[in-house]
Amino acid sequence: MVQDFNTVSVDELDYAIMDHLQEDGRKSFTNIAKALGIAVGTVRNRVTKMLEDGTMHIYARINPYRVGFNAPATINVVVQPQYLENAISEIAKFPEVSYLAIVTGEHNLVVDVMCRDGNHLAEFLIHRLPKVIGVTTIKPHFVLRIHKFAQPDLHLVKPGSLSLNDIR
Repeated sequence: MVQDFNTVSVDELDYAIMDHLQEDGRKSFTNIAKALGIAVGTVRNRVTKMLEDGTMHIYARINPYRVGFNAPATINVVVQPQYLENAISEIAKFPEVSYLAIVTGEHNLVVDVMCRDGNHLAEFLIHRLPKVIGVTTIKPHFVLRIHKFAQPDLHLVKPGSLSLNDIR
């Protein structure tokens, strides 16, 4: 299913609330409301709306190495165009897949996986992913070390908040 993400509008207050939740996804609505000088009900209503319309999701981001996923990998995949939508549906069902995106370039999918070890990753790459109908090329990249594990800074998309000179 393809979603049109441009139909949802986000205002300054939504950005401010998301900023607080990016800092700590468990932060109470009361503390966010106090920090922003607004009613708790406003925070609750805004968060509920953003969760329902898919603007944000709240989940625990886990460091794979700390919990036993010692073989994370990014896999570039080529799928024949006529099979792309079905392949996406199948690949998304694999429990190892943590990120799946259609991309441009030499391949048309990027798949991030979290595997226990090299044997688990090999089993995924040799016995499962190639069996997805339409997959023609698989180019895995083993993650050696993670240096940054974060969501992007929301200020990069807020209108008028940062210029290119501020980023450099």
